[in-house]
Amino acid sequence: MPPRPKRLVGQPLLYAISVFASLGVFLFGYDQGVMSGVITGPYFRKYFHEPGPMEVGTMVAVLEVGAFITSVAAGRIGDSIGRRGTLFSGAVIFALGGAIQTFTPGFSVMVLGRIISGLGVGLLSTIVPIYQSEISPPNHRGALACMEFTGNVFGYASSVWIDYFCSFIESDFSWRTPLFIQCVIGAILAAGSLVMPESPRWLIDVDRDEEGMRVIADLHGGDPEDLLAKAEFQEIKDRVIFERESGEARTYISMWKRYKRRVLLAMSSQAFAQLNGINVISYYAPRVFEEAGWIGRDAILMTGINAIIYVLSTVPPWVLVDRWGRRFILLSGAVVMALSLGLTGWWMYIDVPETPRAVVICVIIFNAAFGYSWGPIPWLYPPEIMPLAVRAKGVSISTATNWLFNFIVGEMTPELQVLIGWRLYPMHGFFCVCSFILVYFLYPETKGVPLEEMDAVFGEEELEERLEDEESERASLMSRRSSRSRRSHTRVPSSSAGRGLVSRLMSRNNGRASYEPIGDSDE
Repeated sequence: MPPRPKRLVGQPLLYAISVFASLGVFLFGYDQGVMSGVITGPYFRKYFHEPGPMEVGTMVAVLEVGAFITSVAAGRIGDSIGRRGTLFSGAVIFALGGAIQTFTPGFSVMVLGRIISGLGVGLLSTIVPIYQSEISPPNHRGALACMEFTGNVFGYASSVWIDYFCSFIESDFSWRTPLFIQCVIGAILAAGSLVMPESPRWLIDVDRDEEGMRVIADLHGGDPEDLLAKAEFQEIKDRVIFERESGEARTYISMWKRYKRRVLLAMSSQAFAQLNGINVISYYAPRVFEEAGWIGRDAILMTGINAIIYVLSTVPPWVLVDRWGRRFILLSGAVVMALSLGLTGWWMYIDVPETPRAVVICVIIFNAAFGYSWGPIPWLYPPEIMPLAVRAKGVSISTATNWLFNFIVGEMTPELQVLIGWRLYPMHGFFCVCSFILVYFLYPETKGVPLEEMDAVFGEEELEERLEDEESERASLMSRRSSRSRRSHTRVPSSSAGRGLVSRLMSRNNGRASYEPIGDSDE
């Protein structure tokens, strides 16, 4: 391979990719938060003729309609034009939608702009987690995904503070300016996506092996003769060949039949991320604080303070997610969130002079617990558990689930705040309890497992049958498959009997054994 110009390689390249990819989720977070402050502004309300709860809910939640459409289609798009091409397309569409919102002459055009921005968000929110998981080493995959989510929350926090400072502008620029900033960030992401490398797993999957090997070598330090880089390339290639020779179709229907359990787990993680109540706060935090007694600009200020703590809460998972695992973080987060939402409703119910401050404290604790747990993990988990052949499609279905429930929560919250008042918050607390039960009994641990070895975690009966059928063909495959890849598909996990409660929380509790990585003695 001929020498190439000096460029970023190794960890600097990995972190540079993560930063640019995080701009995609930054946009998602910014768009979630920007409307929360805009809809309470006097100039906005005057311009749109004092919109009622249903109109406000539509302007906020219609973004999810566009996002749902493209998140379903993103599976095919991501497989057709690649991860990088999908990222570029999403950024351009998002910027266009932001421009329409900025210069809107009325309600209908604002709704149209929100839908178009949603089309871009749907592509970005589907492809960024896939892209991040496919370029990340297994022992840092969780940390990098959590850093990515921090970008999402930083986008939300930025929008809240921009709303706050723009609220001092005595004109329509008080709400047009925050909306215009979407266009600027979208343009930066579109430009950055043109210089980012393509996912090596997608390149190898479409038989662009030389390009895929070059990207893998760059991620390992730039040496094309690096043994680890060659081993990773061979393992990915072996997996591609294995899936092709199995005759497995790459359709949504075959994915559902073959990997139903994985798809349902991926969908449930995104559904409960919304049902657990985060967008009651993200979309309508100023209204929540106004309901508790903070009025006007003070409500936006409290939202800004809450957003800062929300950002800080996303930092501990950088270290903890690859040490404690996904299960323990989800379980502990669900407990704290349920308690916080229950107390939020209780303080609003008793309505005493201490209620405004108590509600702020409860909401901050809730946001911090979500930022530590159910915020990042549902974006990390689906691309981890889905195999390469249907990863884009599986993640697109889980992301579409996110946007579907996102829309339901966003559309119904203004009405529910009027109809049931304080009861809204314990209701979402109940969903937190449900999510705890689901994770405890059904979610396997994926900490430290290479993507190509995820089958060993699930041990599906269909996989066992397929491997038995494949035994007769193993001789012809032997010359092309490494011993490492071969063992990854036939490993028998060790027993998990006799573990205590903490151990089971940290790994899994579904009656199956846990994954064991290949040791040096196995090589």
